[in-house]
Amino acid sequence: MSAESHRMQCAWTTFTVHKRFHLTISRGTTAHTANVWVRVEADGIEGWGEASPFGIGDFGQSTEEILAHLTRARPLLEPIHPLERARVERVLCEAGIGTAARAAIDLALWDWLGKRAGLAVWQMLGLSVEATVPTSVTVGINPPALAQQHTREWLQRAHPHALKIKLGSPAGIAADQEMFTAVQQVVPDGVALRVDANGGWSVQDALTMCHWLAARGVEYVEQPLSRGAEHALLTLYRESPIPIFADESCLDSRDIPRLADRVHGINIKLMKCGGLSEALRMTHVARALGLQVMYGCYSESSLAISAACQIAPLADHLDLDSHLNLLDDPFAGAALREGRVVAPEAPGLGVRLRTIL
Repeated sequence: MSAESHRMQCAWTTFTVHKRFHLTISRGTTAHTANVWVRVEADGIEGWGEASPFGIGDFGQSTEEILAHLTRARPLLEPIHPLERARVERVLCEAGIGTAARAAIDLALWDWLGKRAGLAVWQMLGLSVEATVPTSVTVGINPPALAQQHTREWLQRAHPHALKIKLGSPAGIAADQEMFTAVQQVVPDGVALRVDANGGWSVQDALTMCHWLAARGVEYVEQPLSRGAEHALLTLYRESPIPIFADESCLDSRDIPRLADRVHGINIKLMKCGGLSEALRMTHVARALGLQVMYGCYSESSLAISAACQIAPLADHLDLDSHLNLLDDPFAGAALREGRVVAPEAPGLGVRLRTIL
């Protein structure tokens, strides 16, 4: 290959997606987000990735920050070939490029590689999409009647096998219990119930709620305590009758060892960890430490969701539903089949444009 063929070109476009149901969690409400479609090109092949803004208290990245990081990253990428993913990751980390921008670039490099090989990423990793477990769909914090309405619509539209119910209401655990009870009243038998408090509880409230939720058949509770209160997770871990998962408390593989004695599992998200490459590392570290693995999402379209689905067969639990709640998803990729979000068979991430951006 010529020297010019080794040069990587990088471009991006912003696009806004709007949620069918505004999502309210313990920290606030999201109605729409401005995401970034990233393309890398070399040797006549173009790979696609996506960055979505997010915030988890003291950590996160806005769309403006993502764009600034991509602008800084572009000249660093130009001398590198897409096959050199490890070098790209090292260079971007050393330059302080944020995780969401790194994730978009990493996804684009995996997509590029799959297109060059003529294989889906899951095929290159030796996985089988048949091993993908059903995804949960999310019911946000709302007044009980509205939470019931959203639940009924989700059940009708997606026929889910599992619901993730957002609790941690600023109004307190009495409001949480009222909303949960309302949702459970309209959920048919056989649909699993999970709870995510997004750090909205105190230790005592978390203990109370874990016992209360266990009596109502909840499978696990995610991030009961705020990021920064990891020391208190040990008490909850010892006394809770249901498993505890960490999300905001676990950014990347470096966080996992210090959580291994106080949670039962971790929620891995591409935007907060930096892409598929780090998500795979996190999965292996978690497994080595005896932890369960969940893959989750923020406000991603089908582009980033299809990327997460490439490794979904490795997960015990999935929360890959953000694209299902969009009114204007510009991409098509992963398909919803009997409650499972299944990766495409097309090369790379298997994503195509539905609308012109």
